[in-house]
Amino acid sequence: MRRRELITLLGGAATCWSLTTRAEVPATDRPLVAYLAGGTHWNAARFIGFLQEGLQELGYSDGRNFDFVVRYADGYTERLPSLAEELVQLRPKVLVAGAGSIALALRKVTHTIPIVCPAFDAERLGLVASFARPGGNVTGITPYVVGMLAKQMELAREVFPGAGKIGVLGDINAADVPSQRRELEEAGKALDVKVVMPDVRSPDDLAGAIQVLVREPVDVVIALYSVLIMSERRQIVRLMAANRLPAVYPYREFVDAGGLISYGIDLHWSFRRAATFVDKILKGAAPGDLPVEFPTKLELVINLKAAKALGITIAPLLFARADEVIE
Repeated sequence: MRRRELITLLGGAATCWSLTTRAEVPATDRPLVAYLAGGTHWNAARFIGFLQEGLQELGYSDGRNFDFVVRYADGYTERLPSLAEELVQLRPKVLVAGAGSIALALRKVTHTIPIVCPAFDAERLGLVASFARPGGNVTGITPYVVGMLAKQMELAREVFPGAGKIGVLGDINAADVPSQRRELEEAGKALDVKVVMPDVRSPDDLAGAIQVLVREPVDVVIALYSVLIMSERRQIVRLMAANRLPAVYPYREFVDAGGLISYGIDLHWSFRRAATFVDKILKGAAPGDLPVEFPTKLELVINLKAAKALGITIAPLLFARADEVIE
C-alpha cells in the first residue's frame, strides 16, 4: 500500500552528468562548481543527481556553461580536510558541501569562496551569523527543526511501546553529532529512557557498534543525521535486520533500502533547491546575503515488509499519520 507515488530514483540523471574526479580542470571561461561528498561515489550519485536536476532546470549544462567536479571521502571523516584543500586549490566559483560537517571542513580552508550546503545545522555549527543574514561565505538549507529529534524518540516509543533503553547510532567524529546526542539525552531524561551510544568513527566500526546495542540490550535504535550513517545506510539496514533491531531513521532513503521507519526532510527537494543558491551566486549574489531556508515539509515513511520481518505491529494511529507506507 502506498500513500503517495514513490519518488523516482535519479540514478539515470546522475549518470548523464560528468561525476569526474579529475585532478585538474582545463582552463576555460566557464565557472567551476566543486562538490565535496562525505560518502562513496555510489552514495553521492543520488544526491548529486538531485542537485544537477535542479541546475538543469535553471539552464545549466556541464561542459557547456559551467564545469563540475567531485571529490569523495568514502565515509572517512579524516579525509575531509585534504579533499577540501584540494578543491579550494581548483579555485571554483561555488563549493557545494554534501552535509554540515563537510561545510565545516571547507570553511576551515576558505572564508572567501561561496559554500552552499543542502542540509546543514547552520547555527549550531557556527557557520552562519543567523538564518536570515548568514554573513560570511556559507548558506543553504537546514534539515533541522526544533524538537525533531525528540519527535524521533517519541516515534521510537510508538514502535516499541514502553521502551526503557534506546540505542543511538552516529559518527562521534562528525561535528554535527554531539548536539544531536545531547538533544536525545535530554529527551530521554524527560521520558525516563536510557540512551546508549557506542563509539563509531569509521564504517569499519558499525558492525561492532551494533553488537554493543544488541548486548545491552536496547529496545529500539535511532540513527542520527551524519555523513557516515547516511553513506553506510545499506550496511546499517542489513545489520539491523540481521540482529532484529527496530530503528527510526532520519531520511526515507533508509526505508527505501529496507529500513523500518523514517522521519525527516525530503532530501530530493533539499538538493534540488540548493541549485537555486548556486545559480544566484554564479549570477553575482553574495552567500552571506542569501537567507538559510527551512524544509517545506517533514515526511514519515513506514516499511510494512520490514515491520512484518521484525514481528512488529504498527499502531493504527501511527499508520494513519504516515505520508507513505511501503509494502
